[in-house]
Amino acid sequence: METQHRKLTNQTKQTQLTVLPDEKISFGQSALLGLQHVMAMDVYVVPFLIAMLIGLQTGQASALIQSTFIAAGVATIVQTHFCMKLPMAQGPSYVPLGAIVGIYAASGSGDLGWSTVLGASLIGAILVIILGYTGIFNKIVQTFIPPIVGGTIIFVVGLSLMPVGLRDNIFNGAGASINQNIYLALISAFVLIICVMLGTVFHQKGRLFRIASVIIALIAGSIAANIMDVLDLSPVSQAKWFSMPQIPFADFSFSFNISAIITMVIIYIVLMAETTGTWFAISNVIDQPLTNKQINRGVIGEGIGCFIASLLGSTPVTGYSTNAGVISITGIASRRVFIAAGIWFIVFGFSGKLAALISAIPSAVIGGVFVIVCGIIAISGLQVMKNEHIGEKEMYVIAIPVILTLALTLLPDDFLYSLPTTVQYLFGSPIATAALVAIFLNKILPSSK
Repeated sequence: METQHRKLTNQTKQTQLTVLPDEKISFGQSALLGLQHVMAMDVYVVPFLIAMLIGLQTGQASALIQSTFIAAGVATIVQTHFCMKLPMAQGPSYVPLGAIVGIYAASGSGDLGWSTVLGASLIGAILVIILGYTGIFNKIVQTFIPPIVGGTIIFVVGLSLMPVGLRDNIFNGAGASINQNIYLALISAFVLIICVMLGTVFHQKGRLFRIASVIIALIAGSIAANIMDVLDLSPVSQAKWFSMPQIPFADFSFSFNISAIITMVIIYIVLMAETTGTWFAISNVIDQPLTNKQINRGVIGEGIGCFIASLLGSTPVTGYSTNAGVISITGIASRRVFIAAGIWFIVFGFSGKLAALISAIPSAVIGGVFVIVCGIIAISGLQVMKNEHIGEKEMYVIAIPVILTLALTLLPDDFLYSLPTTVQYLFGSPIATAALVAIFLNKILPSSK
């Protein structure tokens, strides 16, 4: 198993890291670079969408966003420091959105609907922990994910996120016209590339520009948005500096429904298929192979993170693949940076004003950085596969998941919602579906002699 993953991650040397995962850096640097990762992640979007889809009141929506920040912070620290011990940030997953809305509506909406969602999430998280503790998930990876499949999964992770960044963040970004959004995205992307190039050309003298490239790009984009008069900071001034998060059994409770639990278990299986791609992407970028122990502990960490999220009244969390791209751009892979990111998330969870400040960054500004990060993730997948023998079988193992990823990403919502609920959950995650198809094709197609 370890030889297999060493082959997967060490076939080609990645972008030279300036700080390795276990290297210690100063508290100040950790705080700044951790904040950079937080700003590059759209953690607030998932709870915002849920609040909109199920019709939560303003106070309830704010409480959900707070809980999501705190859950992301605790889960990031658990996974990075205690479990998988890779530089990895956890955040709310988009995969369960359809299931959450469905369970909420089927359970009568209101408090009962939300308590049923949380109860199903809680039980599902416990089952994920059991999968990791028993080593069952690791055996699945060992049997079904050789380098050609792992590289394909990494590639489709980046590929599937590109249209989302372009469409949702840039072309349809709220608060500005499409022309303004495109200009903002180009500005943030251009500043990001310039900063990285300065670091590459001038080495030590340009190192600061490279390691802080994401935060510099986001600040430059926000300044441009302010000049264009599309930066709205009014929610920041209205938000409170400190506010208490939700308290279990006081602000919400848990209800257990067998149908809801089965639905959420299916979602967790899809979620684990997706997060495997993130693990491979990060392992490849930092040039360290995934071990059996890390995979098992990663599954346990994922389950603990989701369990904590449920206890806080939030939704399932998962590893964010965008951070692999940020590591590749900045060259900083220190786990201390991600622990600092986790602390920042918790601070934001207790401060409505700071959370509102992050939320105020125009989506197009984030989109400009996000799309480049996605491209880098996709390229790292190609680098994993380039030393593999690509025969006729391998062509189909790569090509069909790529086509499927694009097809599902561009699939009209009206058609998706007309399909059976279980199929909706699966097709709602192009990464998970493509990963499962790659695994299936690799097993059933005959190898060329």
